[in-house]
Amino acid sequence: MRQSLPLEKRPFILLSRLATVAILASVFVSGLYLGRHQGMGRDAFAGEGRVLNQSEIPSSASQDVDFALFWDVWSRLKMDYYQQPVSDQVLFYGAMHGLVNGLEDPYTTFFDPDEAQAFLSDLSGSFQGIGAEIDKKDEQLRVVAPLPGSPSEQAGLLPGDSIFAIDGLETISMSVEEAVSHIRGERGTTVILTLGRDGVAEPFDVSIIRDTITISSVDADMREDGVMNVRIHTFNEDTPAQFAEAANDALAQGARGIILDLRSDPGGLLSSAIDVAGAWVGNQSVVLQRVRGETQPFSGTGSARLKDIPTVVLVNAWSASASEIVAGALQDYGLAKLVGEQTFGKGSVQDYAELPDGSAVKITVAEWLTPMGRSINHIGITPDVLVEWKPTNEVEAAADPQMEKALELLLENVP
Repeated sequence: MRQSLPLEKRPFILLSRLATVAILASVFVSGLYLGRHQGMGRDAFAGEGRVLNQSEIPSSASQDVDFALFWDVWSRLKMDYYQQPVSDQVLFYGAMHGLVNGLEDPYTTFFDPDEAQAFLSDLSGSFQGIGAEIDKKDEQLRVVAPLPGSPSEQAGLLPGDSIFAIDGLETISMSVEEAVSHIRGERGTTVILTLGRDGVAEPFDVSIIRDTITISSVDADMREDGVMNVRIHTFNEDTPAQFAEAANDALAQGARGIILDLRSDPGGLLSSAIDVAGAWVGNQSVVLQRVRGETQPFSGTGSARLKDIPTVVLVNAWSASASEIVAGALQDYGLAKLVGEQTFGKGSVQDYAELPDGSAVKITVAEWLTPMGRSINHIGITPDVLVEWKPTNEVEAAADPQMEKALELLLENVP
């Protein structure tokens, strides 16, 4: 079943690639078939599963690839590994992980059935864990943002914190998905994170009690000075409806200005990003998708009802993917000033497909450009007004020079 999902840790899901996934799976089962007939010739331990749906190698496979080697290694593991029996299913899913990891693309990922279920639960808005968005930057696992009111926020986690270990297990070679699987757990249980923080000399441990996390993707409040502050934490399925309510409130209360806070928003659904941006850009292009040199625009919908309200968008180094799409569109059309820091630079497109056994694969298939053709991937969006702010403790986190600058820009230009 194809999903319209985000990378990461939430991917952008757009293109139909189930056929591609089927080909990749076929490559593996073909290798198993050839190896069974050309391999070591010894009987493996029985009772742990069997290879199903064997087929011929697809015509796209290179003639230089000897799939018999795959079954050779498989057989050696089955026969010689010191802990027996060896599960065929564990080997198979491990091989699928290795297949996509061979591309060395952090956003192309294979999920076994349990991992796929956990991945999709993010978008349902409820799961059990500590309530922190995480990602990798400069090959280091880091905290993107603790969710408001979550155990991670109460424990003092800050955006940009490096995660060196999870319950003593080093994270140096972990993918984001693997780290998430270790951090999540049943409500009431404890996980210990070993963190590094700018301005703090030594790594330190933080114990966090897991809880049920319910995500509200949009928070909005009208300030006494008439500025509507709209914070989008993530672009989920419920974001368009929650954002529409905030936009209605801004119009009904005659907002003098809007601050759209996308700081530490890791992204989410493309459809939600387009819906939010459409409140300013109307039916103009929100983002361009480039695949092998060909570019396709994706346009907003609606009446651009917020375009006449002065707007400032807040971004930081952890504003990624969907956040960058919205920020880049409003900046390109001159509909908002951007304040903060250079954004993350996650401008690639992932296709997500569920496989028949409940596993799934996410594949990078394209890249995003802003409406004016600026590349997002590995570059990010440059704010109009640069205000760097990297708090090293909770006291510094309570101050907010980026918000102060946004208010200054709004209030000096509105009646």
